[in-house]
Amino acid sequence: MQWNDVCSVLDLQENSGVCALVNGLQVAIFYIRSTNLGLYSNQVYAINNYDPIGKANVLSRGIVGDIKDEVVVSSPLYKQHFNLQTGVCLEDDSVTVPVYACRIDDGRVQVDTRPVALLRQLIETSTNAQQEGVSA
Repeated sequence: MQWNDVCSVLDLQENSGVCALVNGLQVAIFYIRSTNLGLYSNQVYAINNYDPIGKANVLSRGIVGDIKDEVVVSSPLYKQHFNLQTGVCLEDDSVTVPVYACRIDDGRVQVDTRPVALLRQLIETSTNAQQEGVSA
């Protein structure tokens, strides 16, 4: 992982989003602490701030919630819901936003701006190469 220090966790508003410029990208960071969201409490999520349906950088200003056990943000423009773990739009699964790895380390919020899908592909490629090397 290539962690970029973004801010203190104290800079975040609970159950809300903020926008941060990380490596030239607008990243929407959400800090979920609500016990109403059960499994998802005390976690941070990071997605690209660009709403591909509304065609504007606004997702950090959306309302967070839980739909069918999925933690989501509702776009403030046309109200589509994006899953904060996968980036998939609940109303149209052909529409997605990039999701970034995000963590709290020693009270600091850190983001890796490489999309999670790309990271998974790199890990799989590396694992496959290692397995091929072992079998050779």
